[in-house]
Amino acid sequence: MTQTVAAAAQTVAVLGTGKIGEALLSGMIRAGWPTARLLATTRRTDRAEELRARYGVETVTNDEAAKRADTLILAVKPQDMGRLLDELGPHVAADRLVVSAAAGITTAFIEERLAAGTAVVRVMPNTPVLVDEGMSVISAGSHATAGHLAHTEEIFGGVGKTLRVPESQQDAATALSGSGPAYFYFLVEAMTDAGILLGLPRAQAHDLIVQAAIGAAVMLRDSGEHPVKLREAVTSPAGTTISAIRELENHGVRAALIAALEAARDRSRELAGGNG
Repeated sequence: MTQTVAAAAQTVAVLGTGKIGEALLSGMIRAGWPTARLLATTRRTDRAEELRARYGVETVTNDEAAKRADTLILAVKPQDMGRLLDELGPHVAADRLVVSAAAGITTAFIEERLAAGTAVVRVMPNTPVLVDEGMSVISAGSHATAGHLAHTEEIFGGVGKTLRVPESQQDAATALSGSGPAYFYFLVEAMTDAGILLGLPRAQAHDLIVQAAIGAAVMLRDSGEHPVKLREAVTSPAGTTISAIRELENHGVRAALIAALEAARDRSRELAGGNG
């Protein structure tokens, strides 16, 4: 990705360089963002040294990042957001863009703790950003413009795809996309155990399932076909697949998935309400 002139002139600070924060930092660098325009914050001195050595970026304190950066990406855990905003509040000018990547934290929660009129964008990435295959769901706060959203998309587009949704849909998106990879890992785990039960060595069962998952995902993405049509193409009359699907339906797997996603959505709402 080639950065626009406007983006290249922006200084971006990533506050909180855990797995997601570091993935964003490295993705921006791969996308061509000048390291001179990137700042990072971390709690530990050894971690700061590691980031400087690995990426060539400057590591600073949170308040220094707030003073110097045009865009602040808050990549901390939801339970740490209130404390971080209390620290940043006195130093963030109203013309800054603040991007939150914390699950369940609303733009209103952040806006209330910063200068009046500060632009806030809420993003829910998922862990495949670590391999540049993430999905980041983006919503505008009260003062964020189309330009702020485009700038945010440019940042998160370096580690996968982006999708704009109204903030009212963020909890549902968190349930589907933010938590989504875990459901697939859970399914692979269960299918691997089934493969062992059927007599396959664990490594072989794992390889078979992972490649099936990759192939199926690529077909879903590239074919444009509805998943029902793709499933029916594998489901022969009186064959093995329909026998398996009958058992899945008998055990209420579809209903269990719907209930699970509703539970994840509800938990995201609880986090937004301050019930950490």
